[in-house]
Amino acid sequence: MNDYDTNTKKSFSDKWSNNQDLAFENTLKENSEIQNWILNRNGWKNITELKDFLKTKKRILDAGCGNGRVTKLLRLNSELETEVCGIDLVAHKVASKNLQDDKNVFFYEKDLLEDLRDIGEFDFIYSQEVLHHTKNPKKAFNNLVEILSKGGVLAIYVYKKKAPIREFTDDYIREKIKDYDYEKALDVNKKITELGKILSELDVNINVPEIEELGIKQGEYSIQRFFYHFFMKNYWNNDLTFDENAVINYDWYHPQDCSRHTLEEIEQWFLEKNLKIVHSYEDFYGITMHGVKNI
Repeated sequence: MNDYDTNTKKSFSDKWSNNQDLAFENTLKENSEIQNWILNRNGWKNITELKDFLKTKKRILDAGCGNGRVTKLLRLNSELETEVCGIDLVAHKVASKNLQDDKNVFFYEKDLLEDLRDIGEFDFIYSQEVLHHTKNPKKAFNNLVEILSKGGVLAIYVYKKKAPIREFTDDYIREKIKDYDYEKALDVNKKITELGKILSELDVNINVPEIEELGIKQGEYSIQRFFYHFFMKNYWNNDLTFDENAVINYDWYHPQDCSRHTLEEIEQWFLEKNLKIVHSYEDFYGITMHGVKNI
């Protein structure tokens, strides 16, 4: 068995089997931090703009759907006759259960690194927070392009390369806990979550100079975000429970397959497959890009 089989696959299987409704309500809650993050990074200012975008889409794919929270968001904001599909290697049954009362929704067990053509073509493919957890993100991307219809839109989000100390800390913790079972790994991430909570509660902003050698950008940051951006991930969201925050930190630190990328690299993926880039967004955490298939 390869490393994906022994670690990453098990990480996500454990995550979704133990947290079937993780962030589900917050993804659907208008103006929540999570929903706004999804919308804004994709260039939609609000739900109305998402609805306008989806209005003409006949087949939509959520590729790497997890528990189906974004699949549900797409279902609620697309036309009733639109077919919405979700694929996932470990959580398709969880998603299917969560959306069992929704019409015209279908889920399949699929590996993004294998041939996907048997599920047909789609005019909108959403694959975010997923590709970087495969052994070969570019191959997974290319497989999605194969099932994108002419004129269709592919929207991806991948982790970006971060400040050097942050990268070191991330990989150091991953190496330390890679062989831990779910409960032991979660215990470590509960401590990291407690740190994030404590730093958030300080409610102090600092102005920092640019330190190019450390990848630190000049600006004003809360204490928690300063640590988060440049030193270590310690996620905290007041809209979620403590345990939900801990699982999100687990999601970051336990899976070993978690590639990081540059904007130029992702642009090249699109250009090589003759996709016209129509939206590009880079923040401290990742790269979001939309491309239209021309041929």
